[in-house]
Amino acid sequence: MFNETYKLSNGVEMPLLGLGTWLLDDEQAAQAVRDAVSNGYRHIDTAQAYMNEAGIGEGIRSSGVEREELFITTKVAAEAKTYEEVTESIDESLTKMGLDYIDLLIIHSPQPWTEFREENRYFEENKEAWKAMEDAYKAGKVKAIGLSNFLQDDIENILSSCEIKPMVNQVLVHVSNTPLDLIEFCQKNDILVEAYSPIAHGTVLDNKEVKVIADKYGVSVAQLCLRYDIQLGLAVIPKTANPDHMRINAELDFVISDADMGILKNVEPIQDYGEHSYFPVFGGKLK
Repeated sequence: MFNETYKLSNGVEMPLLGLGTWLLDDEQAAQAVRDAVSNGYRHIDTAQAYMNEAGIGEGIRSSGVEREELFITTKVAAEAKTYEEVTESIDESLTKMGLDYIDLLIIHSPQPWTEFREENRYFEENKEAWKAMEDAYKAGKVKAIGLSNFLQDDIENILSSCEIKPMVNQVLVHVSNTPLDLIEFCQKNDILVEAYSPIAHGTVLDNKEVKVIADKYGVSVAQLCLRYDIQLGLAVIPKTANPDHMRINAELDFVISDADMGILKNVEPIQDYGEHSYFPVFGGKLK
């Protein structure tokens, strides 16, 4: 079981491998948490937008391990952009999950999903949202605070006025989609980059070039993709409800050579994620 941790800028230890729970309903999420924990996972990722926080909480309570052994991440809804909305949202997440604190709280997106990557950047609103995050942190409701889907100027906007620096930026990173400039910027600012959809929604599994490299190491394409992100200095949260996949995803005891890392960094970008091509996924807006 890959169980390496990363010490965030405030000293909190975060497991580099976690379980993603997007698209799981409450019942599936509860079972996925139990299965993941029994497979050795200690980091679980959810979000208000996933509508499964209650199930995550149930999974935690019935997992058989102490709450303190687990690292739980959730995300403030992208549409919450005022101090009051974010504060209310944090309390709502705590209530739904039945937790006294959240290990990592993230702003899900710099813009509401229906305006994702459009002209209005919500710079002032995100500063207000961040102030609510800082206050929740000071109050002990959350142990660490971060961002998701924030570009460099979105992060610079927060850094320009924050009292507490973001500790994590969760973004889409996988073989064929590696935003190296953003990763480098985050790392220079002591912000851990966390890769969601690190197996490219499964679309990279059929890539012949990647398969050749995976075969060379005697591992699956999924394992190769996870190890790739980890060697870039990233955390990874592969989503699955399949206990066998959880187990295989946690077997990462190999090292990709520098030469092969170079090849993987330059794999042709994936243009179509199939059924997951509707992004952003929470606003009903098509890609």
